[in-house]
Amino acid sequence: AVSTLIVWENLEIKRVRIRNPHTDMEQVLYVTSEEAKSEKLYRHPESGVELEVVDSVPFVEWIVKNYKAFGTKLEFISDSSQEGHNFCKGFGGVGGLMRYRVEFEHLDEPDLGQDADSDDDFM
Repeated sequence: AVSTLIVWENLEIKRVRIRNPHTDMEQVLYVTSEEAKSEKLYRHPESGVELEVVDSVPFVEWIVKNYKAFGTKLEFISDSSQEGHNFCKGFGGVGGLMRYRVEFEHLDEPDLGQDADSDDDFM
């Protein structure tokens, strides 16, 4: 869970909700303005059915209205500082601070065997 969501104030991503009129299945897509112009986005890839746009809003506008529903705080960042610029380039303009510490040693990872981390090949 994210305790604080960090969003670049000039993020140019749209939140597009589309619906298949034959199945009533809805899907949410996050696309750039350029991607939103693509005809392929509004056509089902397998059946060729034209999909309906239920709504299309800038992500920044949508998250301002909805972030409280996720139980998170919202912080905006500018790219005018070096740190802000690096954040925007490194994380694509969206990042978050985790609410809980993740204990990686307790995660189930496949046992690759004793030889998996051996440096013998390099000596």
